[in-house]
Amino acid sequence: MASNGWNVVVGNHRGLGGISITSDCFYNGGWTEDIREVVNYLHQKYPEAPLFTVGTSLGANILVKYLGEEGGSTPVAGAASICSPWDLLVTSRFISRKLVQRCYDKALAIGLKGYAKLHQPVLSRLANWEAITSSRSTREFDHHATCVVAKYETVDTFYRKCSCANYIGNVSVPLLCISALDDPLCTREAIPWDECRANKNIVLATTPNGGHLGFFQGLTAGRLWWVEPVSEFFSALHDSPCMHRQKTQEHGLQSPLESSIDKGPYVNLMEDGMVAAVTNEDTNIHESLDKHKQIVSEMEGSDGRVNVQQNGITSVSQDESHSAVKNTSGTEDNEPSAQGPVGSQEQREELSTDKIRDAIAPVKKSINQLIRSQGRSVWWLAYIAVVTSWPLLGTLGFFLYRKKFRNSSPAKRLLRG
Repeated sequence: MASNGWNVVVGNHRGLGGISITSDCFYNGGWTEDIREVVNYLHQKYPEAPLFTVGTSLGANILVKYLGEEGGSTPVAGAASICSPWDLLVTSRFISRKLVQRCYDKALAIGLKGYAKLHQPVLSRLANWEAITSSRSTREFDHHATCVVAKYETVDTFYRKCSCANYIGNVSVPLLCISALDDPLCTREAIPWDECRANKNIVLATTPNGGHLGFFQGLTAGRLWWVEPVSEFFSALHDSPCMHRQKTQEHGLQSPLESSIDKGPYVNLMEDGMVAAVTNEDTNIHESLDKHKQIVSEMEGSDGRVNVQQNGITSVSQDESHSAVKNTSGTEDNEPSAQGPVGSQEQREELSTDKIRDAIAPVKKSINQLIRSQGRSVWWLAYIAVVTSWPLLGTLGFFLYRKKFRNSSPAKRLLRG
């Protein structure tokens, strides 16, 4: 993101990044106070700069939960959620089903116990240290440590209350959510499809591959695919001319599912879920179309006729039997064309559609590149497997053939001769 021109601030979870804990508060999947503090600090220090946030994995759950808690009062202008677990209870049950998921679960538990050892003096005073160190899964660790420190009654209660899926309906800023359907940790079963579809502020993008925070590009896996779509999404929001204006205080009466995207000052949301930036020309076009529709509705009489009054000229058009024009000023040259507003409206709509297509083209291009790169990656992996395994198979076959040749009786007689 920094290489794309963004000023980046990285926030670590409480107790990580080499910083010791000096209080009795530890981070967990639903702890939003730290990100709230960081966002408010940056907004106060740079009040004129639009603020965008990205959360990954458990951090994505915390970010979406924070956006739902704040609603329209957050200073965040746009956000992105990458590989969020969505529903912690569903995810917890998923990672305890099969052998592969249980291996991931055990590895996560080892990481959590390592985190606990960094702050043993504080944590051993608040919870049962022996039970924490003997935890073999994330659920056991949450039972002995997280629920005790954060004061949750049970582990299921903690998972239910801290799942960001419960807060999606109240998200009031543009949010891009990217999840891989083959994620070995955050299962697709937890994705809140209907809730994301109901909130027009949310763009949910799922890919068939990518794993958990993988999305590697190239044979050397030197790049992450999700960075480019997020950067393009933020650029579309940032390029909106209304983005730099102060938000109006209408949040008290705003419905959680009401879209701030459709209102502007952000972007236009297409029917296929793609996002396009709003320009001054597009804004003027929509305003002129709205005014034109309002004038036509006011001119339409009860008999179905349209009465237009301009510069002392009154014209009555499209009667059921004939068309008549009456000029009250005695001149006919100033008569407005009946086809003018309709043709102008169609041209403006076509111009607006072309601009929107040009704006969403980069995002579609990135998705198409991902699909093509996935196909090429599979063939490259097959090629590498054949090339690397062929010498081994050839060597093994040579030794087996040589051993068989030595053990045969004609070969022994030949060697004796």
